Amino acid sequence: MEIRCALPQDVWELLHCLKMRSKYAVLLVFVISLVIIEKENNFISRVSDKLKQSPQALAEANSTEVSAAPAKNGSLASLQELDAAFSQLRSHLYNITLQLAGDRDAGPRRHILLMATTRTGSSFVGEFFNQQASIFYLFEPLWHVEKSVTFLPGGASAVGSALVYRDVLKQLLLCDLYILENFISPVPEGHLTPFLVRRGSSHSLCEEPVCTPSTKKVFEKYYCKNRRCGPLNITLAAEACRRKQHVALKTVRIRQLEFLQPLVEDPRLDLRIIQLVRDPRAVLASRMVAFSGKYETWKKWASEGEAPLHEEEVQRLRGNCESIRVSAELGLRQPGWLRGRYMLVRYEDVARAPLQKAQEMFRFAGLPLTPQVEEWIGKNTQAPHDGNDVYSTCKNSSEQFDKWRFSMPFKLAQVVQDACAPAMQLFGYKLASSPTALANRSFSLLEEAQPAWVT
Repeated sequence: MEIRCALPQDVWELLHCLKMRSKYAVLLVFVISLVIIEKENNFISRVSDKLKQSPQALAEANSTEVSAAPAKNGSLASLQELDAAFSQLRSHLYNITLQLAGDRDAGPRRHILLMATTRTGSSFVGEFFNQQASIFYLFEPLWHVEKSVTFLPGGASAVGSALVYRDVLKQLLLCDLYILENFISPVPEGHLTPFLVRRGSSHSLCEEPVCTPSTKKVFEKYYCKNRRCGPLNITLAAEACRRKQHVALKTVRIRQLEFLQPLVEDPRLDLRIIQLVRDPRAVLASRMVAFSGKYETWKKWASEGEAPLHEEEVQRLRGNCESIRVSAELGLRQPGWLRGRYMLVRYEDVARAPLQKAQEMFRFAGLPLTPQVEEWIGKNTQAPHDGNDVYSTCKNSSEQFDKWRFSMPFKLAQVVQDACAPAMQLFGYKLASSPTALANRSFSLLEEAQPAWVT
């Protein structure tokens, strides 16, 4: 108090004034910053508009001397390249904005690949991810690639097909659905197509805003199941993919796990690979029903013995089993690039305990299992009677998975066992030593103690 009394009154007034000014100075700096930012935005906008002008407009806006320079030194081409780069950057930033606008509490964006072969239950397991509202799910989009690109079996052509599949898969996981326009037949017009295979197997392609009003005069080969939609707008589908929190894709056309390493290491992807396998005896029995025309020789040999079973067909079966085994062994070794990103699942385990295996798969993918998925599993794994549709995903799974045992001739099972013994041993499938053992309900064809790789 003595010091305060000793100071002149005008000094105290000066200090008070400085204190008040400091408060307003902060506000003033903030306002000035906003003005500067706005001016910068306006400047960038004007530059963008300038870059988008046609060459004629640029010529009119400049003097004759200046307008002649671009034609001589190529600076106009440089401006056009800069414009294209700017547009790509803006599109990329827009995509990032869409992803960041999602549910922040849902965690990082995941990419799930369900990798299988035909008749292994992949459509059924794929529905687990299709039922999750936060997941953009695609059913067999690589079908279009297989139908439009011809590859000869074996050798360099097999490698070439794997590379094409991988590159298309990468673009799809990144929500670049336009890549499919190169393979869909007939070619989409204006990014519209009624010919995307099994569109109805993807909820994301059959809900608003992707489901546009139907068009009476347009024949749609692949349509939505529970509602009428117009031809698929690929632009709307790509935007829906970016809005979803996660992406999942099911395919039976990729077997070589090693070719997926660039995707696993791509910083834009957080890829989790689930490889689904099934007893090869069951796979063959199912294919003989679903693809009857391709297995006429097998059926005649098994039932009548009229046609000889050609060695090339047995070798093809052996090659399929070996490719699956080699990929599984690679995944189970967990090399550095694949550690924590690979899971091997037996269809038989899913059929016996679908909810439990679904929980394990979602836990592996880092995703929560929603009540909608649990409800779907309950409704579609306890059906009282199986339908006649071989592609149905609604069945009594606990009774269906080994139904093949009671209709397959033992000699046919022996052929499969001889060709696929290494893979069957790896996956924990027992070999039947007699017709009685094959058809004996009390005899399990699965190892009693689950293999060490089963989580």
